[in-house]
Amino acid sequence: MQVPAPVEYERATSVDNALALLERYGPEARLVAGGHSLLPMMKLRLARPEVLIDINDLTDLSYVKVEGGELRIGAMTRHRELLDSPVGWEHYPILRDAERVIADPIVRNRGTVGGSICQADPSEDLSAVFAALGAQAVIRSSSGERVVSMEDFHVGAYTTAVGPAEILTEVRVPIRTNTGSAYEKVERRMGDWAVVAAGAFVSLDGDRIADASIGLAAAGAEHFRVPAADAALRGAPATEETFATAAQLVSDGCDPVSDQRGPADYKRHLAGELAKRALRRATARARGEEA
Repeated sequence: MQVPAPVEYERATSVDNALALLERYGPEARLVAGGHSLLPMMKLRLARPEVLIDINDLTDLSYVKVEGGELRIGAMTRHRELLDSPVGWEHYPILRDAERVIADPIVRNRGTVGGSICQADPSEDLSAVFAALGAQAVIRSSSGERVVSMEDFHVGAYTTAVGPAEILTEVRVPIRTNTGSAYEKVERRMGDWAVVAAGAFVSLDGDRIADASIGLAAAGAEHFRVPAADAALRGAPATEETFATAAQLVSDGCDPVSDQRGPADYKRHLAGELAKRALRRATARARGEEA
């Protein structure tokens, strides 16, 4: 039987209380909300925190709203809430695409947006989505808050910019016009981690691409991005030829590993193909041709 090591437990009543508990217990304390990533790691003794700080009472961090020209998503927003939010997918349908293929209803009912991206798993769907959307993360400590780009937020595999006595409180995505977004994922079975997944954001100026970016999951892309592919899209015509060029750059620029989900060469090819499909759908949505 897999049993976690003994651990102390505290239940935070507010963000300030959670920060105070983190400061009291130091770097060996961990926050827990849904716990779908942390608890299995504890059972395998891959994570051995000395104190768990339960933040499920921090309901003021659960929201999806538009404010200050941005889509703002609270860190305690459950996956199901984001999936069901008309405000979210009205502006960025990629959120609905991704949430539909994250785990299963049980996990989506309890797992949180903040918990997912703070886990920083290289195969995590929302990390790729927010990378594609150019999102920003709001990180709070007892001395104030700071805002970092999603690229700076993801330091490496299972590592983020959130410090030992800090909390991710919100994700912000700028709202832009004439845009489309989409997410494509290949998985071994419904709700599984991705074999490879790709998300795309496209902003159009007539028939040309004013701005675009691609986010990759499970493809070994640094910070979930391939900057060369994004650069090739900007200013180019929104055509299949452009998408094919970007897809090749994605394949060349990612670095997947061979594992039980497939060999690296297959994943590299798949990353390019999924990026092309996501770009195609995102562009159709920007043109109002697809919901």
